[in-house]
Amino acid sequence: MLAALARTATRRPRTVVLIWLLLLVLGLGFGTRVFGDLTSSVEDVPGSESVVTGERLAELTPDGEDFSATVSGPAVESPRVRAQVGDAVADVRRQPGIAQVPDPYTTRGLVAQDGKALLVPVVLKGGLDDDAEEEAVGDAADRLREITAGDVAVSGGPLLGEQMGGRAQEDVAQAELITLPAVLIVLLLIFGGLRAAGLPLLVTVSGVAGAFLTLYGFSQFTEISVYAVQIVTMLGLGLAVDYALLMVIRFREERGKAQERGKTQDVAQAVHATVAHAGRTVLFSGLTVAISLSGLVWFPSPFLRSMGLASGAVVVVDMLAALTLLPALLALFGGKIAPSGTKSAPRKGIWRRGSSTRGAPAPEPGAFFARLALFSARRPLAVAGTAVAVLTFLALPAFGMRINIGDARQLPHDTEARQLYDTVREHYPAGTDTDPVQVLIGPGAEPDCEDKIRALPGIRSADSERLSDGTVLLELTPTGSVDGPAATRLVEQVRDLRGDEPVRVTGNAASLVDFRSMLAERAPWAVLTVLVALFVLLFAFTGSLLLPLRTLATTLLSLGAALGVVVWVFQDGHGAGLLGGEGLGALSLTAPPLIIAIAFGLAMDYELFILSRMREAWLETGDHRAATVEGLRRSGRVVSCAALLLAIVFGGFMTGGFSPILQIGLGLTLAVLIDATVVRMFLVPATMTLLGRRAWWAPAPLRRIHQRYGLREAPTAARVPVRQAPPSP
Repeated sequence: MLAALARTATRRPRTVVLIWLLLLVLGLGFGTRVFGDLTSSVEDVPGSESVVTGERLAELTPDGEDFSATVSGPAVESPRVRAQVGDAVADVRRQPGIAQVPDPYTTRGLVAQDGKALLVPVVLKGGLDDDAEEEAVGDAADRLREITAGDVAVSGGPLLGEQMGGRAQEDVAQAELITLPAVLIVLLLIFGGLRAAGLPLLVTVSGVAGAFLTLYGFSQFTEISVYAVQIVTMLGLGLAVDYALLMVIRFREERGKAQERGKTQDVAQAVHATVAHAGRTVLFSGLTVAISLSGLVWFPSPFLRSMGLASGAVVVVDMLAALTLLPALLALFGGKIAPSGTKSAPRKGIWRRGSSTRGAPAPEPGAFFARLALFSARRPLAVAGTAVAVLTFLALPAFGMRINIGDARQLPHDTEARQLYDTVREHYPAGTDTDPVQVLIGPGAEPDCEDKIRALPGIRSADSERLSDGTVLLELTPTGSVDGPAATRLVEQVRDLRGDEPVRVTGNAASLVDFRSMLAERAPWAVLTVLVALFVLLFAFTGSLLLPLRTLATTLLSLGAALGVVVWVFQDGHGAGLLGGEGLGALSLTAPPLIIAIAFGLAMDYELFILSRMREAWLETGDHRAATVEGLRRSGRVVSCAALLLAIVFGGFMTGGFSPILQIGLGLTLAVLIDATVVRMFLVPATMTLLGRRAWWAPAPLRRIHQRYGLREAPTAARVPVRQAPPSP
């Protein structure tokens, strides 16, 4: 298959480029229409009690969603403020889609006791479709913002989700403006030429455009989260640069090999060799990352499912671009890309303590990484023990991780939603802005059912009303935040208390409880499926039974360490202010699933970069020690450069102020750096040394399966078959 792709790319490069150009136009033309079909809801689980009960409540009540405005200033009861607020309230009441707007001056509790703030709640009519609701909210909010007699902030309800999604997109756009020039500069430094540096960016643009087109297709059948676009941008840029970097460096290396042998290798031959070797790594890497991210599709949550679809789409498109578009571009312009110096064959003597590049006319390419591998290989127990201890220590906070839906505190202080939140917190009693836990008590319940629920601990206030069908709506305001421990505990207590009674619970806290339950129920199956699939794929890549187990174990360590630091910073509040955030007592429920899925996939990406070169050296020499050192020598530069570029991409997402994006940016940046340094440069060579020849061992039946069905490298003259190697060190 790879050979066929290489032949097509070299024989008809312009045709391949034209096809991708057409895809680019379609992606940017039609694919970007997905922006009009995005949803900002993240916590809903279709079919859950909170969702079903919420839908039933919407049918029984005439009113729809609500939002609020605050007007703050030194004297909100002055005639000037009263006149402007009165006019605005009257105008909003007359607008279509508005059910009610209480007069803040005649409604108890809406004017703050200190006289420096007032609240204007706006309740929408029930049964509005999405377009009508959006128009009603927009018109009412715009009219309230015309009040100039005080500081006005409008948010809450549907506006809060819209404002959070909008801020997320602004932060991503800002990150792109920062990271793209930085990535180009680093690529110029790596390659030393604009042509070679520009190829990864061409692959990136094509990959993202293709992913947008795929997402637009998905949006016709399922909801796509607003965060999916950010994942496409972030992951698409990172992986495209990774794959293009690997391919271009290998292309230059292949041309350098021919130059060292005194032969003139044409560009087509270099492209074929590049696709045969680096293309195999890209293929397996893309599959492993896609499998890692496919675990998100297991979950019924539209947010998680759309994340899986979005990330899987961009991975596959990036992989295809690297295997087709990039070889075609190399066939057209590769002759003007300078070859690199390389040592074409590993030497068994590199393991010996005396082997050194000192005194040589020129340093051996990758000598620094070879020395790192030698250091770890000579002290495998000490290096492995230290690395495992450090990573485990960093991962400890992750065991206390909590997630919640979050509120306006996730936004920077200069945003409208945060200003409303801060105004209410400063001028009104605790619980004023806390959404209630809504309990529907159906007809036929025991007479004392409502009294038993009211008697539960953790309730700040309780209000009830009887609905049209005899159902009682009981609204319980919990202590603490809308989705804090007290609120979620209250939901669980109501559900435990009801027994067989017709009692159902909804609201934000109930949505969070249902989301957590969904994770607990589906996560083990998703993880098991991903791990088994990755084990099979890694076996197909390496032909080893033990290497997949070692790879999964070390990858989980680096992932746990990154997640632990994120918990320590953003949940516990240590240093969050330095990044523009604050400790919130929990992570956003959007962050951990994305960090885990993406970081795990990227870690497998780097592992395959290294293992592919180690396997090449192992098959050429049969010396596991030399193969370990030589593999890191050949791949260390690629992994380090790729990690640096990805760290720049993910680090750019920490330049905004939206807490979920900060959490994801920090988690992925740390995951990439930890994995590319501590794990791949120290822990991998140490564990490979401890395993010895057993690292490449597989039982005879599995070895025969791999020889028959595994995708193997192109044959080389110096290859020593693995089956001839003895099974013990």
